[in-house]
Amino acid sequence: MTISVAINGLGRIGRTILRQIASRGVDSPFRITRLNDIAGLDMIAYLLRFDSVFGLFPGDIGIRQDQLVLNGVRIPFSDSARLEIDLSDTDILLDCTGKARTRSFVEFGIKAGAQQTLISGPSPAADVTIVLGANEHTLGDARVVSNASCTTNALAPLLKSLDELWGLETAHMTTIHCYTGSQPMIDAPRADMARSRAGGLSMVPTTTSAHRLIDHVLPHLAGRVSAAALRVPTASVSAVDIVAQFRCLPDGDLTPQIKALAENASVMGWTADPNVSSDLRARPESVVLALPETQRVRKNQLRVFGWYDNEWGFSARMLDMAQIMTSRPQMT
Repeated sequence: MTISVAINGLGRIGRTILRQIASRGVDSPFRITRLNDIAGLDMIAYLLRFDSVFGLFPGDIGIRQDQLVLNGVRIPFSDSARLEIDLSDTDILLDCTGKARTRSFVEFGIKAGAQQTLISGPSPAADVTIVLGANEHTLGDARVVSNASCTTNALAPLLKSLDELWGLETAHMTTIHCYTGSQPMIDAPRADMARSRAGGLSMVPTTTSAHRLIDHVLPHLAGRVSAAALRVPTASVSAVDIVAQFRCLPDGDLTPQIKALAENASVMGWTADPNVSSDLRARPESVVLALPETQRVRKNQLRVFGWYDNEWGFSARMLDMAQIMTSRPQMT
């Protein structure tokens, strides 16, 4: 089955999705029908070719009139802020603008003719928020879906699995997160005072949307999980550091069971190496559990640590989710 995809917004996530589709070559199930970004074609082609995190684009990039040419394939490009274009040949629109927070914005894609929309971030305008490995059974026939946040994609499947295994009582998660475009490069006003400080020069304590989204995605754990964020001066790869209390942990070393938990989940991985963040760049999993970091305190407290490439892994879930959404019988 070929899935026709349009991407609106070619920032970090939009371009990473495009890289992943292009890297699959002829084996990709995706056919890109349209790219849209207000930045313009020359700029997008440049930023796709030269990437400070992932390096040079592994293929050919060119421009032909109003088309981006990737490995010889011509893709129509537009720069419409309101998606005033024809998307009637599009199975699913991937909205990666970061602006799809109102229904009026989401309806730009619907009015353009897209059959479904998948939003690359938290959005109150979505019909439902889905995290693969946590609550995909609640998808139903929703046509406007939020893929939650990168941190929620790392956290929710892990908490769900841990709860099913040992019965989660309470937990606190700290995400050690690389800086993002929401932070300035030099001190500059922001709504969050701490985030007004230069993102590349300090560790910045702040909030994370994962706290709210976990209650929504895993309602049976609502009120049991707190969360905070620490933005750090690195460009890619983040981590979740969880300290949790359980109803009943078995005696002995739990590392083998943590490893098995990851092996039995399609969106999780594990590592036994003494890794640092850059070692996990371009890993496709939602979270990669660092087995040497597992620590137990007395009977029922456990610390679990997991890495996640907040760009590459999240983009991989966007494509997985697009395949699930377009494979539903009522959508074909």
